[in-house]
Amino acid sequence: MQQYHIFDQGSWASVPSGPCREIAALNSFSILSWNIDFTRPLADERMKAALAHLKTLYRREGKPSILMFNECLDSDLQLMKGEDWIQQTYAITDVSIEHWTHSYGTCILIPKSMPIKAVFRVPYPETAMGRDALFVEVALPQDKILRICSTHLESLVRKPPLRPSQLATAAQFMHQADASVLGGDLNAIEDFDNTLHVDNGLKDAYLENGGEEGVPAGMTWGQMAATRSREMFGLSRMDKILYCGGLEVEAFGTFGMDVMLEGGDAEELIMEMAMGLEKAWVTDHLGVWADFRVVL
Repeated sequence: MQQYHIFDQGSWASVPSGPCREIAALNSFSILSWNIDFTRPLADERMKAALAHLKTLYRREGKPSILMFNECLDSDLQLMKGEDWIQQTYAITDVSIEHWTHSYGTCILIPKSMPIKAVFRVPYPETAMGRDALFVEVALPQDKILRICSTHLESLVRKPPLRPSQLATAAQFMHQADASVLGGDLNAIEDFDNTLHVDNGLKDAYLENGGEEGVPAGMTWGQMAATRSREMFGLSRMDKILYCGGLEVEAFGTFGMDVMLEGGDAEELIMEMAMGLEKAWVTDHLGVWADFRVVL
């Protein structure tokens, strides 16, 4: 188990996992998941632009919106902690790199209106990159549990592949709850990735909402990659939201297209430092979002 953190009386305070005193009914909620590439230069400037964009999105028709970051730096966490709208609205799973195995990791922001019962990480038994699944348990009425998971599955092509066992591990913990949602960069770049959700008894929010596999409209990586990378690898649907249990997806979409550093020295500098970018994009991934209805 790990602690989570809330902003209280002018500073971030740690809260241990444990029983929840007040549990209100949860009828619907939203998930927004985004990979902000940690390798591009000007990390602070890019994250500030990404957070400014998310600030325009997180209030979704009165639904509580859960935010997932799949590739954070410590500096990103510090910027999140300083945002007024995050301080007022969210609990944060991580305020330092204490629970990460590398210099980058995952983080979830949970609305304060959603009672947190537990926060924990499940290290993947098979990983060459220190990847894991970050879970938040939200307490629901009648002793039911909603599990929220953010993950960043193994990158690149590997022999044997590691992503199947990683998603299987995450799915095992998802199926233990009454309802579960997983969001993140699943690095779905090989044919077998297209059926991993089926292999593990999960539903794909994009497909359940009428999306088609392999069409340009569904792609989440490549549009904002360096030109050479896009020409070499094409577009792919790396980023997904999967779910199981007592949930129904109401809507699905992407966000973050053409979010850039604009004006000033930063825009010129990133174009010089990040070779091959056509624009000063903050990341190479689109974000994915989904609205869910709870049907327990």
